[in-house]
Amino acid sequence: MPEPARLVRCPHCGQLAKATPENPWRPFCGRRCKLIDLGAWLDEDHRIPGPPGDPDNAPSDES
Repeated sequence: MPEPARLVRCPHCGQLAKATPENPWRPFCGRRCKLIDLGAWLDEDHRIPGPPGDPDNAPSDES
């Protein structure tokens, strides 16, 4: 007997979404919420907490 689909809240809008491989946008409810979240990361509205990076250890653009 298959297990019932696990439901999670969309991190953006709070709507219930299936947390299954069949949902290509998981943990989001849909493409729109996933793209809004991606845009927030690209605009640097979201950040990973931690100390500022050391510029001496930053990767160089030289190949």
